[in-house]
Amino acid sequence: MTKADERSNITNRVAQSSMITFDLEEYYQLGERATLDLKPFLFQELILREKDFREYIRTHNWEQYRNKYVCVHCSTDAIIPMWAFMVAGSYLHNIAKRIFFGTLTELESHLYHEALAAIDWEQFKDKKVVVKGCGKFPVPHWAYVEASVRLAPIAKLVMFGEACSSVPVFKKSSAASTDQV
Repeated sequence: MTKADERSNITNRVAQSSMITFDLEEYYQLGERATLDLKPFLFQELILREKDFREYIRTHNWEQYRNKYVCVHCSTDAIIPMWAFMVAGSYLHNIAKRIFFGTLTELESHLYHEALAAIDWEQFKDKKVVVKGCGKFPVPHWAYVEASVRLAPIAKLVMFGEACSSVPVFKKSSAASTDQV
């Protein structure tokens, strides 16, 4: 048998597998992220003076947030009245794609909460599922845990990684109970 014959006889068992790939990156909300930190709007980065704050807000370059996911927060330990965040939000509402109170990390977490809550998990009933591991978008670690929690009662088998090299997470026994692997 020649080497060409050997190559043509190679079977791609991954492609023929009944394994379904669940890729959390597919639920990443595309779009640029930006942060609006109120710290520079404060006197000595600690005190909110209403008149100065409103002037700074009025003259701020809001266009830099156009069509972006914007996180509004304050990175200093100053006590900021809630109305100040509301004023910032009122300037962003017609500019930003989405406005979120908190940090970029909290924004990503919030977006994944929404996305995972909208999934029809029944599509994985009695299926073999591999939860894809690495990628180019930031997927919060808790989202992997949430995926396993959601899949445990319905999937036949859950793996982590890639279809060609995955780590077993759990499988359902024939008695329909969940067994740890």
